This record gives sequence, structure tokens and C-alpha cells, in this order.
Amino acid sequence: MRNMNDLWEDIGSLPEEELLHVITKLYTTYEKQLQRSPGDREALLFFRNLETAISQSANCNLNRR
Repeated sequence: MRNMNDLWEDIGSLPEEELLHVITKLYTTYEKQLQRSPGDREALLFFRNLETAISQSANCNLNRR
């Protein structure tokens, strides 16, 4: 596995349409994992963290208005 700093740089260099593809790929990967194993802690944690990130982003956007 590559180190986290390299991955962060890669994320920063992606065009917006590719960022959407990356998020979609992560979502579907964990969605399939949950379908195979509904109690999978890793997948559940991913979705909890995704929910938190979406909520925080939405709140930041509201505060900017």
C-alpha cells in the first residue's frame, strides 16, 4: 500500500469528475461488502464516516451563505 501522503497528493491532483468516480467506487465497494456481510465493521465505519463528512460539508456550506 502506498503511503497516505502520496495518496493525498493524488487526490489533490484529480480533476473534479474523477473525484466523483473515486467516491462512487469507494461507495460501491463498501456497499457490496455490506451486502455480503451486513455486520461488517469496516464497511459500517466507512458509511458512518461518509455520513459525518457529508453533514459537516453541508453545515460549512450553510455557514458560508
